[in-house]
Amino acid sequence: MNTSEFIAALRTHADKQISLLLPDGGFVPAHFHITEVGHVTKRFIDCGGTRRELETCLLQTWVHDDVDHRITAGKLAAIFDKAGDVLPHHDLPVEIEYEDYVVAQFPVESAEIIDGLLTFRLGLKHTDCLARGICLPGECAPKPQALPTTCCTPGSKCC
Repeated sequence: MNTSEFIAALRTHADKQISLLLPDGGFVPAHFHITEVGHVTKRFIDCGGTRRELETCLLQTWVHDDVDHRITAGKLAAIFDKAGDVLPHHDLPVEIEYEDYVVAQFPVESAEIIDGLLTFRLGLKHTDCLARGICLPGECAPKPQALPTTCCTPGSKCC
């Protein structure tokens, strides 16, 4: 789900409280706070030598002992309004950062009303080799790109 879709869901259901459904079927505790709306840019080189860039809108959650706290969709939409130019555009995929023993990031997959709450379903992120054609001969990279001249030799097990 991208930022514009996420904000549209918030505005459509402004009076609803928000819930976050984890991939394992559990929920982020209902008294979570959204402590940050951020633009995250990751620039990297994959194991095949291709430069890449990923951008996301990251919403950091925090769970404290204020168990009476509940955030409404309208309040979160207002936080996005205050974010202004922090987000360069609204095509960014939205991810939720949540700590439960470890800090993890979950992509937002969809929004629906469940038990009267605006519920965002969270998915999983996975690691992957982006240079499979180089590192694993016979396999294709997820999004093939022109390979640089200084890359791994097929069969060299470079990554």
